[in-house]
Amino acid sequence: MWNRPRFDLKVRLTLRVAAISAACFAAISAYFLITADRAAHARLDDIAAIVAKTLELQQGKIQWVASPRSDFPNLDPVSAYVMTPGLCLAFRGVSGDILQRFCSGAPIPANPPPQAFAAFYRSLFDPGREAARPVIVRGTKLGETVVSLDPAVQTADAWHEAGRLMLALAIALPLLCVLVYAALARALRPTRMIRSGLERIAANDLSTRLPPFDLAELSAIRDVFNHLAESLDTALAERSELTRKLIALQDEERRHLARELHDEFGQSLAAIRALASSARQTAVQDCPSLLGECDGIARTATGMMETLRGALFRLRPPDVEELGLVASLEGLVAGWNGRSRGQTRFSIRFDGAFATLPATISASLYRIVQEALTNAAKHAGATRVSLELAMRADEIALAINDDGRSNDPVVKSGMGLLGMRERVAALRGQLSFEAAPNGGSALRVVIPLAGLDRQPLERAA
Repeated sequence: MWNRPRFDLKVRLTLRVAAISAACFAAISAYFLITADRAAHARLDDIAAIVAKTLELQQGKIQWVASPRSDFPNLDPVSAYVMTPGLCLAFRGVSGDILQRFCSGAPIPANPPPQAFAAFYRSLFDPGREAARPVIVRGTKLGETVVSLDPAVQTADAWHEAGRLMLALAIALPLLCVLVYAALARALRPTRMIRSGLERIAANDLSTRLPPFDLAELSAIRDVFNHLAESLDTALAERSELTRKLIALQDEERRHLARELHDEFGQSLAAIRALASSARQTAVQDCPSLLGECDGIARTATGMMETLRGALFRLRPPDVEELGLVASLEGLVAGWNGRSRGQTRFSIRFDGAFATLPATISASLYRIVQEALTNAAKHAGATRVSLELAMRADEIALAINDDGRSNDPVVKSGMGLLGMRERVAALRGQLSFEAAPNGGSALRVVIPLAGLDRQPLERAA
């Protein structure tokens, strides 16, 4: 998958708001620059019109007075009123020659515009463009007035206006980002609660519910979250109940099969042993050569009875409700140590009081331990198996470690592990099976006490 960088939602939205605000400031700056350029050209047009009208009046006065001395054109009277820094007034004759010209000096700006801005401004607005108006007296064009502004002065004025906007942007944009980030952080604060709720749901705490939120979008998420949690809780409760019924049915089938084996197969093996003993007594007197066969039949029957006794023990374990979980597990471990004849060493340790534990939970824990020991001894080929069962304030923890083959597919996906998962799921617990750091495998089972039936505890008390 793509390894794309992930940003915080508040940072991402704040950056987008900052980008939009910067674009708006840029648009406003462009609008002000265009408006300022148009205003400068309109002012030049107005000055050109005033100068042309003044020269027309001068020419009319000369013709009216019929003065032989002609000082036309005379730009001195009008220049005193319209001249500004960088402004140039000129009169261009009909021949195209400049007959008179006045220019005011342009002061050196204290903060000259950057060359990049000057080049950009000149490419867009063409500063220094002339404004011309014709001078017409009695239908005859005498020439035209020409008014222009020094490009450096116009560029400096534009940079001054842009600088003010940039200063406002530099102050307003960080402040806006801080305010937007604070508002988003306050508005998105419930997302932490949503994340915490999802983490608790992932940890099988299905009692988690989200409180109401102010935002409509988060309220919709809250409604869906609570509905999903309730549905999941109901589905898991129904599944646990169904699993408990199936396990109870399975245990009942095991007890029935154990009774059938004990009553039918066990009696048949006992009869075979009795017949072999009777045949041996007869062979002693009549046919001594059959003594070996009789002894072989007796040994075979004895071996089958031992195998049957082990099968019956696995199908129908000792009564955990009468003996207690601790005594039953100690007997189970002692039996495995006896049958393994030293090939596998089993050890168990308890932490806590298990006397008040409900019988159904004790029976399930016994079955889980039984399946785990069988899995470790027969399939994983372990030589050492250690068990630890701890009763805590809110849970029961079972840890089984062995030094067997943890990568064997039979160990990972066998029916024994599947049966343990079913029993743990019926108790709303968690089961993990993984390779141990120093070799072997580690089985961990955690069963919460909050969801257990407490009535058997009250009866036991």
